[in-house]
Amino acid sequence: MKKALYAAFAALIVCGCASSPNKGTVSGSGEIEREWVEEGVTKNYVFARGMGAADQTLENKTQRMATSRNASIVNGQYNMLSFLKGVNLEGGITVEKAIETDSVLATKINDVIKGAQVVRTEWTSDDGCIIVLRLPKKMLKEAGIKLAE
Repeated sequence: MKKALYAAFAALIVCGCASSPNKGTVSGSGEIEREWVEEGVTKNYVFARGMGAADQTLENKTQRMATSRNASIVNGQYNMLSFLKGVNLEGGITVEKAIETDSVLATKINDVIKGAQVVRTEWTSDDGCIIVLRLPKKMLKEAGIKLAE
């Protein structure tokens, strides 16, 4: 339980951002790049990046890497939801406003985000993790979420 709480806390304290997997996020020395290429939406996909810190008190490297990866996925999903909330739907209303009045829509969006694919996973020299999530716009459309073009 303590490990899960630390992973959740780590996900909250690190920041993430929408991203394209085209630019590396970890340098050859295992440090986080100082510059990231940002691209939240392409023609067919919505991208989000997540970062997670490793619990340095764990003696097992595999456990540190697993907990940081789990934390980075949760952070990436949070960042994707935050990004999507600001997107306009076809009717000119934001996703955030639509969620306030439609609990079914909120459930659909949460389900779709959980189905986002991890397309890049990298670990830092201190066993932290950075992931890139990719969500096909087609999945949003199939869930009844029509984004304005």
